Amino acid sequence: MFPDLAANLVALGFGYLLGSIPFGLVLTKIAGTQDLRSIGSGNIGATNVLRTGRKGLAAATLLLDALKGTLAVVVAMRFGEYAAVIAGLGAFLGHLYPVWLKFSGGKGVATFLGVSIGLAWPGAVAFALVWLATAAITRYSSAAALAASVATPLVLWGMGRSQAAELLAALAVLLWFKHRPNIERLLAGTESKIGRKSEPEAPQG
Repeated sequence: MFPDLAANLVALGFGYLLGSIPFGLVLTKIAGTQDLRSIGSGNIGATNVLRTGRKGLAAATLLLDALKGTLAVVVAMRFGEYAAVIAGLGAFLGHLYPVWLKFSGGKGVATFLGVSIGLAWPGAVAFALVWLATAAITRYSSAAALAASVATPLVLWGMGRSQAAELLAALAVLLWFKHRPNIERLLAGTESKIGRKSEPEAPQG
């Protein structure tokens, strides 16, 4: 029991520290843009990076925020699938609540996708397809993210990947929690749409 507990604690800590790297903030500081936390939503994810007008930085942020979730899972997988699940949870929590930023982080969509890629790539494919379809129909990035986060664990449950599905279901709950302001704006009809010049959008951070 002790070696397993130790391995899982290491996986959780490793995942958290990796997930807590605020790539959006780091990249924008290196590029010399305005402090990311002082513009738009104040979020550190790709959507807010896009509000700086730097599409390349937004794309890089999206990619790196996803990769940190994938890397955490893949590295921890050597200790077994359960350790990989724990590492994925750690990476997601690290992105949402990074210790370096007083526990104020992103909304978790890119890292959710990255964890999905590492644990069960069909779930990531389902996420991408649902995101694209919902975004095309509604023109709301946040609605697409919310719908995709629900679809992913359902698809994995249908495939018999219960352990991965249970983790991603838990992550989806956290993701919805972090999207509370977006949900309120969606219900009120005031959420910004993809392509609106005054409020550019990308997959939520």
